Amino acid sequence: MFGQNTSIRRLREMGCCGCFGFARRPERMIRHIPRPIRNISHEFLLDEDLEDDDGCQYNGEATDSSHGDGDDYEPQPIPNRSEEILMFRTQNGLICREVLVKETSKVIRSEDENGNKMVNEYVRECKIGAGSYGKVVLYRSSVDGKHYAIKAFHKSHLSRLHVAPSETAMTDVLREVLIMKMLDHPNIVNLIEVIDDPTADHFYMVLEYVEGKWACEGSGPPGGLGENKARKYLRDIVSGLMYLHTHNIVHGDIKPDNLLVTHNGTVKIGDFGVSQVFEDDNDELRRSPGTPVITAPECCLGLTYHGKAADTWAVGVTLYGMVLGKYPFLGDTLQDTYDKIVNKPLSLPGNMNPQLKNLIEGLLCKDPKQRMTLSNVAEHSWVIGDEGPIPQYLCWCKRNRLQREQANGNSELTGINLVTN
Repeated sequence: MFGQNTSIRRLREMGCCGCFGFARRPERMIRHIPRPIRNISHEFLLDEDLEDDDGCQYNGEATDSSHGDGDDYEPQPIPNRSEEILMFRTQNGLICREVLVKETSKVIRSEDENGNKMVNEYVRECKIGAGSYGKVVLYRSSVDGKHYAIKAFHKSHLSRLHVAPSETAMTDVLREVLIMKMLDHPNIVNLIEVIDDPTADHFYMVLEYVEGKWACEGSGPPGGLGENKARKYLRDIVSGLMYLHTHNIVHGDIKPDNLLVTHNGTVKIGDFGVSQVFEDDNDELRRSPGTPVITAPECCLGLTYHGKAADTWAVGVTLYGMVLGKYPFLGDTLQDTYDKIVNKPLSLPGNMNPQLKNLIEGLLCKDPKQRMTLSNVAEHSWVIGDEGPIPQYLCWCKRNRLQREQANGNSELTGINLVTN
């Protein structure tokens, strides 16, 4: 990311933010709360820990979910009802997609005539990356000839890998599947099929293949991506994230590695491994988000925080990176990074476009109550630019609701600037 090899090495050494507590007091007191240890980061779990085959074998033992010693603080757990909410929505047909995700309960592992490994109709081509808890492999369908990105998991390992006192990695993966089953948006990676054989230990998510690159790939300093491209990417990110927030879903790990750019320059948000869903606008969270350098200040303080505001901070960090080719608050250690996120003033070049500077300052406001909202971002003069306002996306569930209202004489669609495909 951002072409900074040294920074990436430091990030790899830091691991996940859930395994850190401050050992000293920075300028503002950062409370050491014993969090579940997650010493395998989402971002870097796969490359060394998975056997390079579709069996998705892991090395090593499950992580320890014990708490730190010498701290008598016992946080009161906030009930996590994401799974209940998702199941309720599924059972009651409250799914925001016209074409439902295909569900397959039989895994057939074979080879084609050329000796290439197959999973059901899909022919393996090569490993292309890593996602939350599972590698990502490029497959070609022998039925329609299209390429798909398949995330492969090993269920027995996920069930042993504790990520919270009452949750395992399997909980996260199943929640990710349930969330993605709900979603259909041009700026969100589409889930095509779930392959889950109850008699097998393998689990697969078949996703649309985005034949492009990561956002910010090759954008090392100086200069970043340039304002025009950064603006185009940001508009896509904001459109997809506003859709999620409208459906009371917090992504939790917005960052360049989870933003795929198609060959025609469209950004798609992926990896919902730490996402959460809420019944209403009360998006209070306690569990640590996914990546330290993207973490909002309020998350570093060991308190409850609001997920949508934390997502918005992550958008600000991403925009900063797209424009300047580096992270705004990256330290030499995890402790130093968190210290800078909480205490270090934001520094921007003096010759930066004043409109862009105003936007980044609004997004990276350390006080979440004063931080710019995504609605404000969508209406910001720099974001509008010469393109005009970000079109309002008319999703499947909203479209159905408006049609019902129109049938009842309560709504007129004429004149509304809407995107329906």
